[in-house]
Amino acid sequence: MQRYSFFLKSPNMNETFYKKLTNGVQIVHRHSNSEVAYVGIMVGAGTRHEVPEMNGMAHYIEHCVFKGVMHDDKPLSAKQLINRIEGIGGEINAYTTKEETTFYAAVPRHYFARTLRLISDMVLHPTFPKDETDKEVSVILDEIESYNDSPSELIYDDFESLIFDGSSLALPILGTKKTLRHLSQKASYAHEWMQRNYLPERIVVFSQGHIPFQKIEEQVEEIFGNIPPTQSAGNNAVAHSLPCEITLDANHASASYHKHTHQMHVMIGGKAYPLGHKRQLGMYLMNNILGGGSLSSLLNMSIREQKGLVYTIESQYTPLSDTGYWNIYFASEPNHRQQCLDLIYAQLARLRERPFTPRQLSHAIKQLHGQMAISAENQENNVLAMAKQMLYYGKAPDWQETFHQIEQFTPDDLQQIAIELMQEKSLFSLFYE
Repeated sequence: MQRYSFFLKSPNMNETFYKKLTNGVQIVHRHSNSEVAYVGIMVGAGTRHEVPEMNGMAHYIEHCVFKGVMHDDKPLSAKQLINRIEGIGGEINAYTTKEETTFYAAVPRHYFARTLRLISDMVLHPTFPKDETDKEVSVILDEIESYNDSPSELIYDDFESLIFDGSSLALPILGTKKTLRHLSQKASYAHEWMQRNYLPERIVVFSQGHIPFQKIEEQVEEIFGNIPPTQSAGNNAVAHSLPCEITLDANHASASYHKHTHQMHVMIGGKAYPLGHKRQLGMYLMNNILGGGSLSSLLNMSIREQKGLVYTIESQYTPLSDTGYWNIYFASEPNHRQQCLDLIYAQLARLRERPFTPRQLSHAIKQLHGQMAISAENQENNVLAMAKQMLYYGKAPDWQETFHQIEQFTPDDLQQIAIELMQEKSLFSLFYE
């Protein structure tokens, strides 16, 4: 068992270290004095890199790399792999999004090296034993059915299919029953997809804990250093399989589905700024004011607290590598739907027509500061956000730096965002009836 000694001179708390290997693999590590270490690998490969007949492949791989790997030229079964993490009290997890697949673990820091090696084997040396992956297909099919039984979750997938129609971003992350049965027929399908998409310049190795960065560099270099760079120009982190030509003034669309639910589920929204856009953080602030996580949001106060028309109403902003969208979701009694929509449209009109007062904006920024400070206490979320920042920006500023940028937005800036993104004529609408 490899153990790391304490620093003779500890770096500053939360100091962040970076390294990029010659083949493009990136490393980001944030120092903390915790006895718990987080370690993981984020790959810029997700649903948008699929073609329709192989829809669900990224998520299928996320599940099936847990079923067996080659470790030091010896096979490890699913049980052996999991026991090497959970047997030391650690936790291992993974998830898939439209653009990334992420594998990570939290372990006592003395087991950092072992854990990084195992997660690396999952990314580089999965075996996909067919008897095990066939069982996992059944698990994913049950996951799809469970999702279909939850309209408040399913509506997000259907809204993305509506707003991104014609691009691979419209494909569901879980895939479909038909595509899953097809892509699981041969292990070679998964291996070939990983070879095309798990490219070194799309890989971020991320960690946090009381670990000497030099040790991390050495281990990552040993594991990933011999992988040849991709023989193509440019950064492939945001490459995709189907065209995704998105403009903010795209024509709106509407759809309605009969789901036989007691309540109506409604989602409206539109195109928005991508990651790295100069107004991305302004939209983040605007969304928090409009319908973010607080009970004092404009929508919650006007539609739930004052009118009592809904139990849940919220808004979200989702920036992606080269596009993005925002949405408002609510569920209501059918006879309240139009009243809710009228109140929402009226609120959006006020945002377009009247800028916030300096006092209103100051209050919103103060509230967001507190929310970000509290969120920063969640170390798991922090380390995952750090990895994503590294993947798309090549750096990972801490939350205070991000908040300082948010403070620079003025009432006129936010009004311009509302004018640009929240015109009623450009909204997409989805109804579950």
